[in-house]
Amino acid sequence: MQDSLSLYIHVPFCRHRCAYCDFNTFAGISTLIPDYVEAVCAEINGVAERVPERMRAHTIFFGGGTPSLLSSAQVEKILSACGRGFDLAEDAEITLEANPGTVSKSWLQKVHQLGVNRMSFGMQSAHPVDLRVLEREHDALDVIHSVEWSRETGFDNISLDLIFGIPGQTLERWIGSLDFALRLKPEHLSLYGLTIEPGTPFEHWIRRGLLEQPDDDLAADMFDYACQRLEEAGFVHYEISNWERVDSRGAWYCKHNLQYWQMGAYLGFGAGAHGFAGGIRTANVRGVRPYIRRIQTGEWTNYPTSPAAESILEIDRWTEMQEMMMVSLRLLEKGVDADEFEVRFGVRLHNTFTKQIDSLIDTGLLEWTQGERNAIRLTRRGWLLGNRVFREFIGLPEPRWVV
Repeated sequence: MQDSLSLYIHVPFCRHRCAYCDFNTFAGISTLIPDYVEAVCAEINGVAERVPERMRAHTIFFGGGTPSLLSSAQVEKILSACGRGFDLAEDAEITLEANPGTVSKSWLQKVHQLGVNRMSFGMQSAHPVDLRVLEREHDALDVIHSVEWSRETGFDNISLDLIFGIPGQTLERWIGSLDFALRLKPEHLSLYGLTIEPGTPFEHWIRRGLLEQPDDDLAADMFDYACQRLEEAGFVHYEISNWERVDSRGAWYCKHNLQYWQMGAYLGFGAGAHGFAGGIRTANVRGVRPYIRRIQTGEWTNYPTSPAAESILEIDRWTEMQEMMMVSLRLLEKGVDADEFEVRFGVRLHNTFTKQIDSLIDTGLLEWTQGERNAIRLTRRGWLLGNRVFREFIGLPEPRWVV
């Protein structure tokens, strides 16, 4: 049996599309959900039938969009398709993203009984002004209910997402939101600095002067405060934007996302979903109707693609090395392990990226762990300048000796 992989299910439906969002999401087409679920199940079945050797899956992640708009019966249908097509690990992490205000206690109980064992709630903020700016439809009370109901129905692994650097957000409001989240005692926190994405209403409003430009220096202060506050609260900062609580029950990092950061194999199902398996990167068509139509009428080819794939790219060894540096350096404690790199690629890490590593060490953005060349990782100063570091490892000319 091949190495374990992860399964990603994209649910692109929302009640309302927030003004800052550039994800592949759509509002006002919920009538397509039943046909969409059927198409996702057909894609899972079709890809699984073409796997050269039956594979083991150790994580499933329902992302969106708003996966909590699915009925429990629709969640069951998708999980059943995953179970038929792949060998699910007994301790598989099964995450479902949800917006507070879209879940009920009875729905949570049903999906927990189906095997979903990790809930990730898009809290974003506890302050009503911030939530209005973001065009979120929930309030702080919805967040409280969502977490309490999850606990009461058996969930012991809950993650909360928060956003900082919101236009008009003060440091005091950010501190209040962070303290609010900590009082709910989540196992995991994801904190994201707001990025103004091209083509979004936010970008349009800022350009017209209707919304103030986010303050990068203030956002950096918010990030620094969060790092200190969460460390005091017993959280481990294991990835640039992610913190896990470590307690007597164990560690609570997101196993699914770790698959991405360590360049493991994953399959993406649904409109706009991405995958990386067998050295091939795939991206499905983004539209919901085109996705359904392609699955219903398209021609199937070899694993890991489906008729929904509009981009199929074979990743060569040199590209994979560069991408490994970009994604694995996001892991703040582990970084890029030199021994694992050599086992995977057959070349030494430092010999491969000598100029880049030495230069970034000289500028204080990278360091070797324990003073030895066993792993390279971001320094604390590098946490805020991660994108600058990552760019140094992308688009490099291929050295002849790597071939």
